[in-house]
Amino acid sequence: MDLKKLFDLQRELDSTISKEHHLEEETLFSKKALALQVEFGELANETRCFKYWSNKKPSPKNIIIEEYVDCLHFILSIGIDKDFENIELSQSCSLNKTTDQFLDLFIDMNDFLICSSIDHYITLFEDFLSLGINLGFTDKEIEDAYLNKNAINHQRQATGY
Repeated sequence: MDLKKLFDLQRELDSTISKEHHLEEETLFSKKALALQVEFGELANETRCFKYWSNKKPSPKNIIIEEYVDCLHFILSIGIDKDFENIELSQSCSLNKTTDQFLDLFIDMNDFLICSSIDHYITLFEDFLSLGINLGFTDKEIEDAYLNKNAINHQRQATGY
């Protein structure tokens, strides 16, 4: 996955949103952090990994990956806000159950909010990538889905979303 490319595209989208909504002078980190947590919940909801009371299957892969890249948009955006763009990530697949991976992401996000260090950011990002692997996504699928959703997000801004 070309992180530099993704950070550059996210910076461009963030700039467009800030200009469109007259937010250039505002600090948006708290709103982005909450948005990311909401997106984690929406992603978990589509996987249905925690819904032990239901026999309904997870949403189709295309819906789940769209929610996944919604999260990625905010992870990249908070990294930009904290100037953590020049990072190297290791990708490994966690053996944890999907439910536990989501709980880990909420813990990672809490740790990052308490201490917004590069180490906490890398842990959050790596755990998020591990979730993607466990959900069956390749780097190419994630990057392609991100590019598609990024284009949609630009279009939404252009049409007054």
